[in-house]
Amino acid sequence: MRSSIWSQAAARLFCALLLQVLVCTAAMAGQAKYVFLFIGDGMSASQINVTEAYKALLAGKTAQPGIEQLNFTQFPAQGLTTTYSSESLITDSAAAATAMACGVKTYNAGLGVDSEGKPVRTFAEMAKAAGFKVGIVTTVSLDHATPAAFYAHQPSRKNYYEIGLELAQSGFDYFAGGGLLDPEGKKAKGDGPKENVFEAITKAGYTLVRDRQGFASLTPGTKAVVIAPRLQDEAAMPYSIDTTPEDLTLADLTAKGIEMLDNPKGFFLMVESGKVDWACHANDAASAIHDMLALEKAVGKALEFAAKHPKETLIVVTGDHETGGMSIGFAGTKYATYLKNLTQQKVSYVAFDEIFDAWRKAHPQGSFEEAAELITAHFGLKVPTAEEMADMAKAASDKEYAKQVQGKYDLFLKDYELADLKAAFARSMQNGKIDEGSRDYLLYGSYEPFTVTLTHILNAKAGIGWTSYSHTGVPVITTATGVGAEAFAGYYDNTAFFDKFTRALGLSKAVATR
Repeated sequence: MRSSIWSQAAARLFCALLLQVLVCTAAMAGQAKYVFLFIGDGMSASQINVTEAYKALLAGKTAQPGIEQLNFTQFPAQGLTTTYSSESLITDSAAAATAMACGVKTYNAGLGVDSEGKPVRTFAEMAKAAGFKVGIVTTVSLDHATPAAFYAHQPSRKNYYEIGLELAQSGFDYFAGGGLLDPEGKKAKGDGPKENVFEAITKAGYTLVRDRQGFASLTPGTKAVVIAPRLQDEAAMPYSIDTTPEDLTLADLTAKGIEMLDNPKGFFLMVESGKVDWACHANDAASAIHDMLALEKAVGKALEFAAKHPKETLIVVTGDHETGGMSIGFAGTKYATYLKNLTQQKVSYVAFDEIFDAWRKAHPQGSFEEAAELITAHFGLKVPTAEEMADMAKAASDKEYAKQVQGKYDLFLKDYELADLKAAFARSMQNGKIDEGSRDYLLYGSYEPFTVTLTHILNAKAGIGWTSYSHTGVPVITTATGVGAEAFAGYYDNTAFFDKFTRALGLSKAVATR
């Protein structure tokens, strides 16, 4: 009898030791129970650094140049990640997100497929199959390239209808952000009636939420698709600079995602700040900075959760590529920067487009002088009088007098800026399409000439330059904290994310085709 008792005790001790060994082994391997991946679409060093400098400005640190670090640049693990696609040094978002999610290079526009177009399983799908709950959050449409790369497999990122159906079939637990770009299949291939994607989503057992009340009432254990109550451009959430107290924010969606996904097995949550990219495409620094600050707040929600689960949580923040060729430095300002000028911008380029379009319809023969009031109200830029123009010329040629009027004319349009803006206004009043092969494209890209010229001038006055309306090929910054964070330090390609996350989640390393 005594021998039996001792045997049972020994067995219990052995099991306890074995469990401890397994726990220690998992910890040594960097396995985490709760894993976050934050993606600043279009975010690299310039977007990060200018936001930190702007944050210092907001904090009142103006005595000397400096920065106020974002929470994620304080993470202990720091890395540099290359982003090229299978066909170009400059990737698009679909190829970049596919590389991260699937571990393979693909062509620009390829989504969840390899360079030959063959579907490749994502680590998010593997995590779901292994019992983890999975969530996808974004400020752009839910069927856009970056979020879709974690659950969809299409030869083109523009197959929005098919991507939407894959969302419904994914089995993931939580989707939140913008809407869908082709829910009725109007742009889908093939003829005949097509199932509405929203109907497919509800048939798959998801609760579809489109308002704040429904959002607030969501409870854990419910599979949900949340579409922000107010959408702005291309079924996306509003830019952070344009949000009102009634709007949901990226931080709101992240916090709800944590609440919905938290469970004993664990979860993976991907959160994208997608409109940093869109703002940089349009060379709109102020809007990009505000969306960067919104990303920081979302990361803050993950850090609050991690504080309660410090030995079980991994948080990774990265970009998928850089957008716009943004630089802190402009030829006209040389070594100086004046980021305070950016605080004068009150709306995003999209919101101003809407304001200007309404003005243009009301004033079809309107003059530049009549539109000047819009310029000052929304960008802080001022059209000088003849007397002010003469005084500005005097300050430009007389250093002593310039000291006397220092700062007075910072936001006044110089003669060449005024000429550029008047030309852009005239082009916008024509309301015609811009040919990509023309000089106009170099000046305005595919954007409203009047609006993009305003952002260019304000950015230049702040000391910020741009080289492109597209992406660039520079590496992006990756930071990480928590269990296994050290794996994300160093210099590596974006395809390495797949192995790093499968190890972090304790998943099989095999890349499985569908």
